[in-house]
Amino acid sequence: MLLLSVLVLVPAFAWAQGFGGAVRVVDGDTLDVGGTRVRLHGIDAPEIGQHCTRPDGLRWDCGTWVADEVRARIGAQKATCETMDTDRYGRTVARCSVAGQDLGRQLVRDGLALAYRKYSMAYDLDEKAALLAGRGLHGHDMTRPAAHRRAGRTRIAQAAGPTDTACPIKGNIGRSGTRIYHMPGQAFYARTVIRTEHGERWFCSEGEALAAGWRRARR
Repeated sequence: MLLLSVLVLVPAFAWAQGFGGAVRVVDGDTLDVGGTRVRLHGIDAPEIGQHCTRPDGLRWDCGTWVADEVRARIGAQKATCETMDTDRYGRTVARCSVAGQDLGRQLVRDGLALAYRKYSMAYDLDEKAALLAGRGLHGHDMTRPAAHRRAGRTRIAQAAGPTDTACPIKGNIGRSGTRIYHMPGQAFYARTVIRTEHGERWFCSEGEALAAGWRRARR
């Protein structure tokens, strides 16, 4: 019986894989921790380039603002993380702490991110408190990030037409191994050929390309 109890308990501990390192902010809910690309578990922040509307009707890039706010708060501090899962982009989904504080909870409490209830209810009350207080994003009109991403994919699919790819962003790998994505209309878009056998790929949105580790072409 003792041996059976040990075998039953081991898998539960095996999932709690810890890691840590210096933080580099990618966007409001995505970080590089050491050499690991991390999607913070249980939260969802606006995408880079996503717009919110102020009470006076002015539209502004709240996704970039959130990323800058998170970057200013964390700087190059170190984080400790616990792996929860891996998402479809290959990112490690994890809970992370900075200076002993749950980073996801802090971002939701301050109105910089929303509780991602599809995957966790851990920060449900934190979002409701931020909403009542009108903190951060809650003082503005904003489409929830998941809905914004779905709408973006729909627009791309409709614009592409039935004979074209619904994911027109070209993810190219250079000779040095640099991963660069080209948007339609950029200087080298037309001449860039995607070789999937070499690991190159198509993306449906800039958010997907950034999450996968590609950077935008400069021209």
